[in-house]
Amino acid sequence: MVRNPIVARFCGLPSLIQARFRPKRPDLHTAWAHPEQLPDFVTECPPAMRILDLIGSIPWGQFPERNLHRNWGQVTIPHAAFSAACLVKLNEGLVSMADVCQYLIEHPAFIWLLGFPLVPSFKHACGFDPSASLPTQRHLTQMLRSIPNPSLQFLLDQSVQLLLREFHVKGLANVGECISLDTKHILAWVKENNPKAYTENRFDKTRQPKGDPDCKLGCKRRHNRQILPAESTTPANNPIPASQIAVGEYYWGYGSGVIAVKVPEWGEFVLAEMTQTFDKADVSYFFPLMRQVEQRLSFRPRFGTFDAAFDAFYVYDYFHRDDDPVAFAAVPFSEKGGYKAGGRKFSPEGLPLCAAELSMPLQFTYTDRTVTIIEHERGKYICPLRSSAHNCPVNHERWDKGGCTATMPISIGARLRYTLDRESQAYKDIYKQRTATERINSQAVDLGIERPHIRNGKAIANINTLIYTLVNLRLLARVRQRQQENN
Repeated sequence: MVRNPIVARFCGLPSLIQARFRPKRPDLHTAWAHPEQLPDFVTECPPAMRILDLIGSIPWGQFPERNLHRNWGQVTIPHAAFSAACLVKLNEGLVSMADVCQYLIEHPAFIWLLGFPLVPSFKHACGFDPSASLPTQRHLTQMLRSIPNPSLQFLLDQSVQLLLREFHVKGLANVGECISLDTKHILAWVKENNPKAYTENRFDKTRQPKGDPDCKLGCKRRHNRQILPAESTTPANNPIPASQIAVGEYYWGYGSGVIAVKVPEWGEFVLAEMTQTFDKADVSYFFPLMRQVEQRLSFRPRFGTFDAAFDAFYVYDYFHRDDDPVAFAAVPFSEKGGYKAGGRKFSPEGLPLCAAELSMPLQFTYTDRTVTIIEHERGKYICPLRSSAHNCPVNHERWDKGGCTATMPISIGARLRYTLDRESQAYKDIYKQRTATERINSQAVDLGIERPHIRNGKAIANINTLIYTLVNLRLLARVRQRQQENN
């Protein structure tokens, strides 16, 4: 709710103040493009002009605004003004919404520039009452939870388009052909994540933390054996029960998936992002993020690089093209199912080879809806010698039980997973691009993404989108600054 929503007696104000409010204030983009329209108290505020240069190039006039003409008897705060204020909060390192209110009151030029409804006042040199023109801290916090994330995705999308335009002008037309994807853990603001706080059943996923109703329990790292000190030995008389062995790092929280693009000699920027609860697998980010990428690039990337968590047949399928044999996905082999990279071989027709290196015929196919996150067709391949009078040339141990069998997806991605040459120079060159996401995550951590002081899933998703938007805008500012220095 806005403080003092009743507008002061406008007719009784001096004519200079009246003239200040009569013309419609330009949006941020118009103010950035035509600084001559700005009043003196805005142009004389260095922080406001610095922020205007940072975020003003976004077409704020096209922002998907909500209905501002409601007959509720209260002033409606524009979502565009609130989103811009959140970008100011992140860029200036302000911790809470109370800090944002205090900062804007101390710099009233921001209130005019960002588009907050103004309460005229002749007591202030700027022509309006800064305190009365701002929402309360509680109202701003509520807006962070209620603003639709697609509205903030508009800002991220426009930051991507601005960067692509800048790079295309510089002759870098292939930006986006190689992408990298990674996830970042986000710790919920709950006592269960504080090792110094006493709580029973800290990692019981059926006991939802009271501090955050949306967060979920997930594992950051996992290993299948206990890490013991070098001098310790396994006890012979009283072994440690398996239920008490720590095999991973568990947290209550969320995960942020991000797709980044590296531009040589310039930096990296974010193409797509999304936030989910921490119990979601890394591969669940793949298809939603790639849909965003295709929409923003208007084409499908030729190369992708990921960590071993994305070693799935559909990832290789996505990047494989019959008309482009060079395109591929650079993913380390995860050795699932007891196989190693190159451990399964295939015939020229695409059939798996048995231990005797004979083509295994396809016995039947079926639709699988449980093994992976997508529905796909799998096939069962059987021993090629069972229907003949020949014996197995290598005396396979399962010969008496039917010989070699293999059950796997019939798509080409399942074969590429085994046959990809991970020692080639092309693979190594593409896999190096994965550091782009690490540098993006490093910038996001500096902006507070890892430990947000927020207790709501929607609010965390919204602030993450704004964080990545600011990362892109900072790169855009560096690109333009270097261009001005070179000119």
